[in-house]
Amino acid sequence: MSKSFDVVVIGAGPGGYIAAIRAAQLGMQVACIDEWSTPEGKPAPGGTCTNVGCIPSKALLQSSENFDHAGHAFAEHGIQVKGLAIDVAQMLKRKDKVVKQNNDGILYLFKKNKVIFFHGRGAFAGGSAGAWQIQVSGKTADVLTAKHVIIATGSTPRALPDIPFDNKLILDNTGALAIGETPKKLGVIGAGVIGLEMGSVWRRLGAEVTVLEALPAFLGTVDEQVAKEALKVFTKQGLAIHTGVKVGKITARKNVTVEYTDSAGAAQTLTVDKLIVSIGRVPYTHGLNGNAVGLKLDERGFVAVDGDCKTNLGNVWAVGDVVRGPMLAHKAEEEGVAVAERIAGKHGHVDFNTVPWVIYTSPEIAWVGRTEQQLKEEGVKYRAGSFPFMANGRARALGDTTGFVKILADAATDRILGVHIIGPMASELIAEAVVAMEFGAASEDIAMICHAHPSLSEAMKEAALAVDNRTLNL
Repeated sequence: MSKSFDVVVIGAGPGGYIAAIRAAQLGMQVACIDEWSTPEGKPAPGGTCTNVGCIPSKALLQSSENFDHAGHAFAEHGIQVKGLAIDVAQMLKRKDKVVKQNNDGILYLFKKNKVIFFHGRGAFAGGSAGAWQIQVSGKTADVLTAKHVIIATGSTPRALPDIPFDNKLILDNTGALAIGETPKKLGVIGAGVIGLEMGSVWRRLGAEVTVLEALPAFLGTVDEQVAKEALKVFTKQGLAIHTGVKVGKITARKNVTVEYTDSAGAAQTLTVDKLIVSIGRVPYTHGLNGNAVGLKLDERGFVAVDGDCKTNLGNVWAVGDVVRGPMLAHKAEEEGVAVAERIAGKHGHVDFNTVPWVIYTSPEIAWVGRTEQQLKEEGVKYRAGSFPFMANGRARALGDTTGFVKILADAATDRILGVHIIGPMASELIAEAVVAMEFGAASEDIAMICHAHPSLSEAMKEAALAVDNRTLNL
């Protein structure tokens, strides 16, 4: 087998494996290197997202939501449940099965698209533009030659200073997804996506969950109206959320004690069985050996790239969490496709302004474009329209009427500037907004489209109508 390739991709997360497949579709000889392994030592492509991120967290969220519905919502439907209990081991087993299905699916796609997969760590071993040498360290020691290299090595959890993760008491996302039994008390440092999603899982299963957030505002990057609604709902559900705190000494023995100062400046102590630390992620370049070939990193440790994802090295590209921009799987995928197409002489496209964001709590939170506070800060004149799910027939039938859809449009042109949703299936509804913004649509365009009745998507149409003060169902 030849070990010379048109493209070698280092990393098989969402950015890497998608880049490899697209490059192969465009007629290139492609290899992809990834070191993730199953507990049995077999390949586990998919990166953080598939193995300890997006996919397993959604599996646990679904399991815990089913349990929560059975305990609190089924009776209203006339469904009687006796002796309700949660088998955490079975829940984790199902989660692992879902992960494996995704791992196997990626391996199948590699085979289908004739991408050669190497299980191990990829690192630069020398070379220059057009003839890079990539060392594979694993069960076999291979050296590959690549005309182009795509770095897609992802990110890793950020730890608190002097408090390393042991994934027994101090947990990162990996540990949070593998808790063997429901803790009586669970602490979460960081009220971001991971913290809220994992806190929600274990809260539904019976844990007393306390969330400590250093920033003064809850979900500060989210539209302020949505954030206020989310805080109200999560608090009602039982999440104890404290913002503006300063975390001090953390002691981990049989349990974990967190000393902190609250927003009023008072000293507080929190004792929990487990502590999830979710204070962000950092780019992962360990073992890449970039220094040996002069790969440039920026001041925050990201691989430095231009607007086309080119690094300072000829024919070396980088995508996903390891470069600037939002650390989102779908952003990585878009960059991966764009880079493969640029290598093939085409015009790859990534628009950061229309990258959707989602928090998979219950209710879900999703948004695209600018928030109302951003528009105010920028001095942009706009009109806003919103519509509550309380007035949506499908939401009533589902028994989930929390939240609303909000559309922000330019006051002069009516072009949509941002869409913000909190409520049922927000992660799916946001796609209509992304399509509309990609095509430069006005709020009137959505208002004039016929939406199926009864459907949750009608809330999008009604919010668009509300921009012009002509809502029909409120």
